[in-house]
Amino acid sequence: MDAYLEEELYDLMTFCIQNAPSSPDYHFKKERVQEIGREICNDGGVDAMVNMYFAVQNRIKEEIQKDANPYRSWWNGITDEWRY
Repeated sequence: MDAYLEEELYDLMTFCIQNAPSSPDYHFKKERVQEIGREICNDGGVDAMVNMYFAVQNRIKEEIQKDANPYRSWWNGITDEWRY
């Protein structure tokens, strides 16, 4: 399941990084990123969130040469331990 979520998260975040917030699908994709964060947290806690985000962040950096750090805040509020 993690591999599927990682791939979906990568695709969603890549879209959001490469498109403006005014893009028609941007809000939907952002919401799905947040849902995935909740799923990961429910399944494995904050450690699982950290591990998943780290993997996706590295892929984004390597594959499209963009920084995913600004999008970490999208998972704020899922757990008190995640504050970015």
